[in-house]
Amino acid sequence: MKRHIPGLHSRQLDGDRPLEGLFLVRVEWASYRWHPQKAFLMLRFVVLEPESFERRSFSGRLYSTERALWKLNWFLRDFGYDMELLSQDQMDEKALLNLRGVVRTTHVTLNGHTFQNLEAFAPAAEWEELSHSEASETHAQEHR
Repeated sequence: MKRHIPGLHSRQLDGDRPLEGLFLVRVEWASYRWHPQKAFLMLRFVVLEPESFERRSFSGRLYSTERALWKLNWFLRDFGYDMELLSQDQMDEKALLNLRGVVRTTHVTLNGHTFQNLEAFAPAAEWEELSHSEASETHAQEHR
């Protein structure tokens, strides 16, 4: 049986473009993936703000190699991860669910695949201040 699905031929719909910028998000899903060279934490976030991106989701990786642990630690601290578990070097995937915070994202395309970069983090309580300062910077850049 054949079905007509409008837009099926398109490679990428507007709503599927990689997100770039500053977002207030909630952790929807987390899974630690072990790999001999580069173990990582895979995360899926749901956007809470800005409203124009509300309910969109995106995924990213945080590596747990010796050289990358600082970034994983930064994420855990700013998103309010259980400090007792952190002090014991423990990661509980369930404890990550529903944590909220601010993330700055970019994307990169390698070999035809697009990857979301998790560039920076901040506590959710800083969203208002950060979003206003980013809006001011964007406005200033547009008028140069």
